[in-house]
Amino acid sequence: MNQKKSTVLVIEDEPPIRKLFNISLESAGYKVVECDNGSEGMRLAASVKPELILLDLGLPDMDGKDVIRKVREWSQAPVIVCSVRDSDDEVVKALEVGADDYITKPFNPDVLLARIQANLRRAVTHEAGEPELANGALRMDLVRHEVFLNGEKMVFTPKEYDLLRYFLIHRGKMLTHKQILKEVWGNAHMDDMQYLRVYVSQLRDKIEPNPASPSYIMTEPGIGYRMEIIPIAAPAAIKAVKVGS
Repeated sequence: MNQKKSTVLVIEDEPPIRKLFNISLESAGYKVVECDNGSEGMRLAASVKPELILLDLGLPDMDGKDVIRKVREWSQAPVIVCSVRDSDDEVVKALEVGADDYITKPFNPDVLLARIQANLRRAVTHEAGEPELANGALRMDLVRHEVFLNGEKMVFTPKEYDLLRYFLIHRGKMLTHKQILKEVWGNAHMDDMQYLRVYVSQLRDKIEPNPASPSYIMTEPGIGYRMEIIPIAAPAAIKAVKVGS
């Protein structure tokens, strides 16, 4: 039986870039549906129901962020922005209206494919109400409120637990500082960047094999953080860390 191909909707007005997307994606086993403007992109997003959307921001009929806003009214399909706009402000705005990831042009096709795979994995594995979250050597039991690293039970403060849970739920996704602060601490703390940095540092001290060179929680300079999707590691690959209360 043939395995179903994931469909990727490409919304891009430059023919050479669309051609590059097609070659890269089809060679990697994806089905590609494409268009060159936002209006058609929204129509295709509704009719084709792609597993993932690749989106340019500089479209001829509208800004790509407006496409994201509209699509997010009814779809949670991962959206990866691929744009020449490289300012931190533009990246943050796209993420805050609902984009899942952001890549600047020119891009490395291998990096793009890796980001696509990571976002598709996250979309497939994340289900509302799932009783357990896992990433690499980390496992979180949401029913018992327990966290294990390499099978060893860890100790976290309530807020550290909430922050780690948020990262695990959104593993593979680029998250802005304000998104994290709003969801974990509430609207009153949306500008407390130093507060967030302290807690991220505390999490790294507890879960990272080498906190100075993290492999789980990565910093996106000027934007926020991303928890990388990590395959289940061999016992020797990631050291267990024992933490007291």
